[in-house]
Amino acid sequence: MKVLGLSAFYHDSAAALVVDGDIVAAAHEERFTRKKHDPAFPGHAIRACLAIGGLGLRDLDAVVYYEKPGIKFGRLLATHASLAPRGYSSFEAAMRVWLGGKLFLRRELTAALAAIDDRFRPDRLKFSDHHMSHAASAFYPSPFERAVILTCDGVGEWTTTSLGLGEGHRIRMDRVLHFPHSLGLLYSAFTAYCGFRVNSGEYKLMGLAPYGTPRYAADIRRHLIDVAGDGSFRLNPRFFDYCVGRSMTTRAFDDLWGRPPLEPGGVPDEVILDLAASIQQVTEEVLALIVADAMRTYGRLPLVMAGGVALNCVANGRLLSDGLVDRIWIQPAAGDAGGALGAALAYAADRGGPVRPAAGTDSMKGCALGPSYSDAEIEAALVQPGLSVEVMSGEDALTRAAAADLAEGKAVGWHQGRSEFGPRALGGRSILADPRSATMQTDLNLKIKFRESFRPFAPSVLAEDCADWFELSHPSPYMLLVAAVRDSRRLTPSAEDAALRGLDRRRVRRSLIPAVTHVDNSARVQTIHRETSPLYHALVSRFRDLTGCPLVVNTSFNVRGEPIVETPGDALRCFLGTRIDRLYVGRYRLAKENQPDHLKVSYVDQVEKD
Repeated sequence: MKVLGLSAFYHDSAAALVVDGDIVAAAHEERFTRKKHDPAFPGHAIRACLAIGGLGLRDLDAVVYYEKPGIKFGRLLATHASLAPRGYSSFEAAMRVWLGGKLFLRRELTAALAAIDDRFRPDRLKFSDHHMSHAASAFYPSPFERAVILTCDGVGEWTTTSLGLGEGHRIRMDRVLHFPHSLGLLYSAFTAYCGFRVNSGEYKLMGLAPYGTPRYAADIRRHLIDVAGDGSFRLNPRFFDYCVGRSMTTRAFDDLWGRPPLEPGGVPDEVILDLAASIQQVTEEVLALIVADAMRTYGRLPLVMAGGVALNCVANGRLLSDGLVDRIWIQPAAGDAGGALGAALAYAADRGGPVRPAAGTDSMKGCALGPSYSDAEIEAALVQPGLSVEVMSGEDALTRAAAADLAEGKAVGWHQGRSEFGPRALGGRSILADPRSATMQTDLNLKIKFRESFRPFAPSVLAEDCADWFELSHPSPYMLLVAAVRDSRRLTPSAEDAALRGLDRRRVRRSLIPAVTHVDNSARVQTIHRETSPLYHALVSRFRDLTGCPLVVNTSFNVRGEPIVETPGDALRCFLGTRIDRLYVGRYRLAKENQPDHLKVSYVDQVEKD
């Protein structure tokens, strides 16, 4: 059975191709259009997936859209009707969008698909439920034959949170929470209030949280969210305007904290830092209650998760470290992009097709599901007049040279193999650096990524060495678990350093790997496995041989506000426009100091800030 899944027209459009249960390809539209969180019809991603699979649209058994727009439109009407006449201007604007095309999505999708292949049959276009798409994306690629399924996001059609059970080829969702009561929208409300953009800045809020203290957590519980013992909850509508308004919160929300929201780009003060810490704590508490109740209900089974809230890797790590679960697997593309994959898998499973991986493995292939590029394509991008390019003799020479560059403190652009599906760079489209450097975090943020100085970086650690450096014995191949740095790898701050407060704390050297150690002595860990990432594993092994350190800094290959690079040309542009020292694309190596100055052109000002 050949099924293509699609997500589009909200944010993070994507396509995924599943053939007889094998995830053949998956890609984000933004990687090709270079528009971050691009919501457009994923024509480029579809073509890329079909090319990887050697198929045309006419060859498919179905194309499945990840949600049901008619039900979503019904929720919009019902919500505005219940609150009328409040929110009329918002309703009018929404009607223009829906009546202008979204209400007739089947027709729009059919026309767009026919433009790719005029022999596409319209009757093969199907629709899935939003949270069933999330649930399928979480369970079917997971390594578990039986597992508790938790999905949690802003909102799908009506559902914001769902809980159920996956067994073999069957999924049963037993409990749901409905809009407007949403943990994802609650977190997004604080994201907006703290000066970040909704649907892209939530991970910034998570990164800001360790700098504050959760002194407002009790106020959030008292005024904003009423939580039951099983984790079900209700939000207080007096403080939120997202149902029918043009903002996330009301004036009452501002008054609760005694100050207006932080302007975008503003410097977080003590109140903002403490609000970030507080909403992070409350989010962790709610998820912990839901999971604890699920373990009582279904038995102590593995847990799988999807939906945007599942990208909160701090909360995920707490579920493990607090002993609420023994085994956990989170869909690496947990947001709407992953809904494309889940839609395809849900359809195949519903029709009896194979969707389960071999027992004990996951079927995401290390997330290396996007396009790769031939030597000829790489040469066409890199071998240009004026550029100095070295051709490495093989993978052994490649990893030796790159490891030596890293050990010398160089920032390395690493573009190898297939691009990753999901929001994380996992060693295919990464910027790598030495985690032992005390200045690397600041240098990468300000000179290469051009982003906020507080933003943390993740370590990629050899799986076999992970437990020696972090309090984590569980695999974390997709960088979705935060764990503490081992005491033996920590350093004791001086009295002067210990007295620092707020963002000044980022300057403190807390461990032997300061570039990846958060202010609370934790790290967002990616474990590197030889089976799924052989070249990346070989590189970090070489670095370990040189330095005794079995991990590197890994951050996405892009600048702030830009999608992760896709093509060799994208990688070259980022290399020349930033202070990345070395570029490795396939077997080709470029050193920054050997390139002519007139080609080193910054493009950062052309990128819309996120």
